Amino acid sequence: MTGRTGTDGVKRIEAPLTDTVINSLKAGDKVLLSGFIYTARDAAHKRFSEALEAGRELPFDIRGQVIYYCGPAPAPPGKVIGSCGPTTSSRMDSYAPGLISLGLKGMIGKGKRSEAVKRALKEHRAIYFGATGGAGALIARTVVAADVIAYEDLGPEAVLRLEVKDMPLFVVNDIFGNDLYEAGIERYKR
Repeated sequence: MTGRTGTDGVKRIEAPLTDTVINSLKAGDKVLLSGFIYTARDAAHKRFSEALEAGRELPFDIRGQVIYYCGPAPAPPGKVIGSCGPTTSSRMDSYAPGLISLGLKGMIGKGKRSEAVKRALKEHRAIYFGATGGAGALIARTVVAADVIAYEDLGPEAVLRLEVKDMPLFVVNDIFGNDLYEAGIERYKR
């Protein structure tokens, strides 16, 4: 899907992401994401790094994919998943440039990213989305399926494949070097 903008100004996009979609997104855009994404936090990223250093493959083909920095709570009875809010993205900053260079196209989290991550986003044409912290129960409503695909021993930090429908996000860092957080500070200064 190339993405479409509704009359409400919200862009509806699907994962895995294509360059066409990436090229259409700018910092500040409101997005509803549907499709398949993967959860991974600190411990999973460490294992990704160890696998790559040992010449092993990652547990999923990372090309075009979106990683959600999230460690979901257990699913309550009758639900697909428990609360699944974003975690602080900067904890994955040491791993992100390498994964982006391998074809990762999107990341979802909260908070600012390092200059190295922002450079990798520009160089390899990827995007960083922000999800609203504290809204994990609401975000969980957008998850229609969840399956552990790797590192089950990590409990809530295991890698899950999520199917999401209209997950509300905003573009924080785009391929053009724009940063929503920095733009907000500049607007406030005026």
